[in-house]
Amino acid sequence: MKVSSGYTRLVFVCVLFFFITPPTLTAQSLDTHRTDSTGIRKGRLTGVLIAQGTLYAASITGLYFAWYKDYPQSSFHLFNDNNEWMQVDKCGHATTGYYISRIGYSTYRWAGVKEKEAAWFGGLIGFAYLLNIELLDGFSSGWGFSPGDLMANTIGSMIFVSQQLAWQQQRFSLKYSFHQSRYAQHRPGLLGNNLIQNMVKDYNGQSYWISGNISSFLPDHSKFPKWLNIAVGYGAEGMTGGAINIMNENGKPMPEFSRYRKFYLSVDVDLTRIPTKSQVLKTVFTILSFIKIPAPALEYNTLGQIKTHAFHY
Repeated sequence: MKVSSGYTRLVFVCVLFFFITPPTLTAQSLDTHRTDSTGIRKGRLTGVLIAQGTLYAASITGLYFAWYKDYPQSSFHLFNDNNEWMQVDKCGHATTGYYISRIGYSTYRWAGVKEKEAAWFGGLIGFAYLLNIELLDGFSSGWGFSPGDLMANTIGSMIFVSQQLAWQQQRFSLKYSFHQSRYAQHRPGLLGNNLIQNMVKDYNGQSYWISGNISSFLPDHSKFPKWLNIAVGYGAEGMTGGAINIMNENGKPMPEFSRYRKFYLSVDVDLTRIPTKSQVLKTVFTILSFIKIPAPALEYNTLGQIKTHAFHY
């Protein structure tokens, strides 16, 4: 059973933001004014490639020693986990692929790469980076190469690429939110025993969103707030195990929980569309843009219930 891999990769996305963004904030340290016949800024592109190569090597190496090294290794094999965690983990994979692609695109555009090529290169980075992690899974006896994970990663990257090619902007963004659930206390070893571990391990508290920007579909002269989005979300609850809930833990009986899906409708904020002249704020907004802003929400779940939330996160 693979635990929390989706959110673990979201953590790596945050690392990507911090490691790749510095070249864009220190442009004067590179020879950014020299361009070739295609308009590429050679100094910036060199910085991007060095940063990406260094980050790739460091993160894959760090992930191996922090995650895989202490688990038994095996020959390469497949693992079908499509029925686990009610597919909330697959949403995490798609979101991760989306944001790595978005980061890659932004850095290539900053280096002067043309729009279409930057979009495809960004998508390729998202796909290739996560493919390497899936391959590491494939050689671990406790996991395995998951075609479902690979498909989710690819979908996330293509959501970014297709929008960039069609509109030259992201009208729909994938986002993440989290709240602590009541289920982790029953299996803290699996779902985490503190807030940070819960955020990584407890899929009951994770929600994933498609956040659509309304103004991007309106005429340019519209005065509708450019930062206001409408968001559709998905989550699940009642899960104390991946595919099924266990009846006892360490010889103690477990409470019975109903596993069910939840669907949300809410408003959201696109932080990257908030006008500001501050480069620091722009960077902060970009880093935090994968988070769904807490807001009122309407929930429908597969127990047949309709709920309203004054402040859902």
